[in-house]
Amino acid sequence: MERIASTPDRAEAERLTFVLITPARNEAAYIGKTIEAVTSQTVKPVRWVIVDDGSTDATPELVARAAAQHAWIELVRVPHRKERHFAGKVYAFNAGLERVAHVDCPIIANLDADVSLEPDHFEFLLARFAEDPKLGVAGTAYTQPNWDSVADSFEGEESVAGPLQFFRTTCFREIGGYVPNRLGGIDWIAVTTARMKGWTTRNFPQRRFRHHRRMGSEGRGPIGTMFFMGRKDYILGSSPLWYMFRVAYRVVKRPYVVGGLSLLVGYTWAALQRLEQPAGPDVVQFYRREQMRKLRRILGALVRFQRAEKFYLEHPGHRTD
Repeated sequence: MERIASTPDRAEAERLTFVLITPARNEAAYIGKTIEAVTSQTVKPVRWVIVDDGSTDATPELVARAAAQHAWIELVRVPHRKERHFAGKVYAFNAGLERVAHVDCPIIANLDADVSLEPDHFEFLLARFAEDPKLGVAGTAYTQPNWDSVADSFEGEESVAGPLQFFRTTCFREIGGYVPNRLGGIDWIAVTTARMKGWTTRNFPQRRFRHHRRMGSEGRGPIGTMFFMGRKDYILGSSPLWYMFRVAYRVVKRPYVVGGLSLLVGYTWAALQRLEQPAGPDVVQFYRREQMRKLRRILGALVRFQRAEKFYLEHPGHRTD
């Protein structure tokens, strides 16, 4: 067998063990890429539980084939649900978590079933946990169809995207895990709550993963996806002032004009309906204070004529030179 040369990151990463959980529902088109990516990692999970959430395609067969080849992969099947919603993803994740409850690992990771990764991706993230004991949630930058999280997002390095989230186990338990919410934002609530409780949350732009399906796009066209995202942004508590800048930014991105307007319509519709904000008032207030600080930094960048890439806000004290 070919020996892979050791690296400083691997030496740090191998000090930590982790379990990986992947909820999957009708992901036959992409899950093969995810399985190939995980089985090719230089540092692998102790256990990888893939929870088939009532798929009606070949997803469970593909996972079963991988589990037969790798003893550390396990397929768990839960009953079929008629509706596809984000709360179901939490229930599936928790079903996987139960299967590894007896495994004592310092890291718990969530990975979507439509993601591709470079072979050292897990190694890199684990090394960051080894370096920083206050790091509670970590991920990386990512790309998806017509989207790059560095060039196209105002969120910055403290926002960890849902398709790939690594949690320190003590942090995950302290925030109460994922909060089931049918309309989405479960990843955002977890990461924001972790920061509110004093943990560091980081997505590292030194690495990128590929998300093969644009988030929020299941069964929706580009305009419907923007409307859905606008509605979700209200549910998660985005400040109206922040949102005006977000809409203005989106009107010059594809789909031009109508994309930004669809965001605004979704946000306004949700506000008029007074939809429930499941994160709770404390988290919403904390988030809005963060948004105002970010907005001041963005406006400062505009005044200094910085390039758009710099809107991807760096974590305080982080340098990329």
